[in-house]
Amino acid sequence: MRRNPAAVVSALFFAAAPGTVAALGPYLVGGWRTHEPFPVQIMVPLRVAGAILVAAGLVVLVHAFVRFVVEGLGTPMPVAPPERLVVGGLYRYVRNPMYVAILTAIIGQAMVFGDRGLLFYAVAVALVVWSFVHWYEEPDLRRRFGAAYDDYRAHVPGWWPRLRPFRP
Repeated sequence: MRRNPAAVVSALFFAAAPGTVAALGPYLVGGWRTHEPFPVQIMVPLRVAGAILVAAGLVVLVHAFVRFVVEGLGTPMPVAPPERLVVGGLYRYVRNPMYVAILTAIIGQAMVFGDRGLLFYAVAVALVVWSFVHWYEEPDLRRRFGAAYDDYRAHVPGWWPRLRPFRP
């Protein structure tokens, strides 16, 4: 796929998929209303830390989407996948930075709003995402990229970032 169409499709997909899971879902679960489960002395730093997590999740998510267009010449959508295996940028540290970013943003919102329901939502999202990755995405990547993906998978963890970047 060419870069311009891939960028447009990726931007639309960004709003549709991660936007739904990381923004609309938390809104529907908690209404973005603040709760006070702890005293104010705890809630203020908790909210600040949560806001940092939400912002970091958004930055990582945008970076990961850009890598798909620039390096992979495709999109994160399963129906328009990248032509090349994406192993640069943040993908050198963790195989699933998009999913980690989405979960980080949801947990950050739970902290900002003091909403335990969002933590349960994050667990549900994590289970669905892990299942998708395990039973669809990883087998598909193995079929499409073969030994290159196996090598990448052997050196880069799926969910917890490594400290030093992978160099293929």
